[in-house]
Amino acid sequence: MQIIQNKKIVFVLFMILIISNIFFVYKYFESKNIIKQNNIKQEANKEILSFTLLFMNKVLQGSKEISFDDRLQLETSVRNLNDEDIYDSWKTFTKATNDTEVQKNFYNLFTILLEKIES
Repeated sequence: MQIIQNKKIVFVLFMILIISNIFFVYKYFESKNIIKQNNIKQEANKEILSFTLLFMNKVLQGSKEISFDDRLQLETSVRNLNDEDIYDSWKTFTKATNDTEVQKNFYNLFTILLEKIES
C-alpha cells in the first residue's frame, strides 16, 4: 500500500514538473519575442530621432539656403525610415510655397515624428 502511495506522489510531482517546465518554456519564448519587438521599435525610434536631429540642424538652425548635398542627405534619411506617414508629410513640407505653408507643414511633420517616437 505504501509503495502505491509513493508511486502516486512521484507521478504527481513528475506531472507538476513537466507542466511547470512547459509553462516556463512558453514564458521564455514569449519574453524573447517581446524583447525582439522592443529592439525593433527602439531601432526605429533611433532612426526617427536621427532624422529629426538632422532636420533640426540642416533646416531649422541653418541661416542660409539648404545646399543640394544637405537636401539629398535629408531625402535619403527620410526614405530610409520606411514610414509612409513621415515621408508623405516630408513631401508636403518640401512642396510648400510660402511661409505660412512652411510653418503649417513643419508643425505637421514634427508632430508626426514625435508621435512615431512615442508609440
